[in-house]
Parts: sequence; structure tokens; C-alpha cells
Amino acid sequence: MALRWLCSTIAAVSWLVAASGQPAWADGTSIGAEKGAFGLGLILGEPTGISAKLYLDDSTAVDGAAGVAIIGGGLHVHGDYLWHPWVLEERDMFVLPAYVGVGGRLFQRDRSGGDSDFHIGARAVGGMLFDFKELPLDVFVEIAGVVDYVFSDIAEDEGIGLALNLGVGARYYF
Repeated sequence: MALRWLCSTIAAVSWLVAASGQPAWADGTSIGAEKGAFGLGLILGEPTGISAKLYLDDSTAVDGAAGVAIIGGGLHVHGDYLWHPWVLEERDMFVLPAYVGVGGRLFQRDRSGGDSDFHIGARAVGGMLFDFKELPLDVFVEIAGVVDYVFSDIAEDEGIGLALNLGVGARYYF
């Protein structure tokens, strides 16, 4: 069941990518051919899996990830709306913006003995993005605080929980 859930999530993300096209930047000009608005890559940490990002304009984007929660021991999917309000450094080869955002996550974990947990929660995320100018590639690091409601087969474990997600990854832009 967990593998079917992960495959369904990947299929949904792929469909959204195909349907999204390339949006225009805030000033109305179209995105250059050298770097598209949609990036797809890998994330390591919590979760470890696939990461995607779609720029809506120069300063806003939506991103998400689906994968295995190494520490939590289950399947993790999240999505965030991001703002890029600060450029920390800009050079000939790269731009280093910081970003903040809000979103949500779903987390499912099977425990030993047949018990399971399902978490649904809100995320507050912050990170930095190393965005190459000459390559359609970025590298990122982010941290997110999560407030979950936990649905559990074990009555004592049900209720509100807190979690911390940390991830590092890279995406290629189409």
C-alpha cells in the first residue's frame, strides 16, 4: 500500500508539471530558454526522495517533495508556497537568495505490531538557494517546523505533535 501511495503521488506531480507550462515573470517577459520555470531533483534528509519547484514569478514559487522519512520511518509528502524576499549574494556565476514559506505535510508510518500513524500538519519553512546563472541547476538547504495532528492506532499517541524537517537537495530546471 505504501508503494502504491508513493507512485500515485509521483504520477500526480508529473501531471501537474505537464499541465503547468511556462509562466511569465512579473514584468511580463517570458522565461528564457536557458532556464525554465520548473525544476525537478532530489532531496536528502527528512524526507529523502523527489523534490520539485515551480516558479510563479521572480519572487514566488510552489515546491514540494515526496519520499521516505528516514528518521520518522514512513512516507512523507509536503508542499509549500514560497517567497524569495532577500538576495544574500549575487555574483557572475550564481545568485544566493533566502526564502520563507508556509505549507502542509502528510506523513504515514507503519509501526511494528501492525499499528500505524497518520499525520497531517502545517509547515513553516526557511532556506537558502544556490542558483547557478549559467546552468539550469540549483542547490538548496532548508529547515521547516511542523505542527501535526496525529491519528494513531495507539490512543496515547493521538493528538498534536511537533516535528522538525531538514533537507538539502538539487534540482534541474526545464
